[in-house]
Amino acid sequence: MSASTLERTARPRRSRTRSRTVSARPALALSTLKPHQYDLRPACASLICPDCETWVPITGLGTKTTKVVPHDTGRAWKDAAVRCRLGSNRLVTVNITVRKWQERLEDGHAETGHRRKTTVLRKPKVAVAPAVSQIAAQKQAPVNDEHGDGRPMWLVRKRGWAETQAAVRDADNRRAQLPAGAPPLGAPPVPLDTLHPQRRAS
Repeated sequence: MSASTLERTARPRRSRTRSRTVSARPALALSTLKPHQYDLRPACASLICPDCETWVPITGLGTKTTKVVPHDTGRAWKDAAVRCRLGSNRLVTVNITVRKWQERLEDGHAETGHRRKTTVLRKPKVAVAPAVSQIAAQKQAPVNDEHGDGRPMWLVRKRGWAETQAAVRDADNRRAQLPAGAPPLGAPPVPLDTLHPQRRAS
């Protein structure tokens, strides 16, 4: 594959260029940008291009032709070579001092420095309450019912009924001997034999 068929990538942005071309657009005032969107240090004077939102060097800082260098919209050697037509060679008006820029930058850090990351407290998952029919089934299940023993439920219930059948029959017999109505609490037992009082002879 020849070199001409390879896709061209974005070129690196040099801090100093020999181009004398100046954009016809009005000059970009640094005061209209936020402090974190530009850097006035002489070693790395740069700003974020408002058109393509990439960091671009500023050439001619301190002269009459302070401007944004020609640049591509993507990252150097990685993205496609697409020239930023609107932002390249645009004049820059430095209407703020380095000291004032540093103060604004420090004030911005002080305002956001005390902010802490909010911890999200997730609510614990609550188990779903069983239905009324499920609660009734649990209460009616025999005590000796063990899941996984291999016995079917009808056999377990049949054996449980056989164990309590005698006690239930005895309770039914005693209940049939009592008169209708429940005895008061704490009262002596009701006699089961019918009494026939006799009159005294005068």
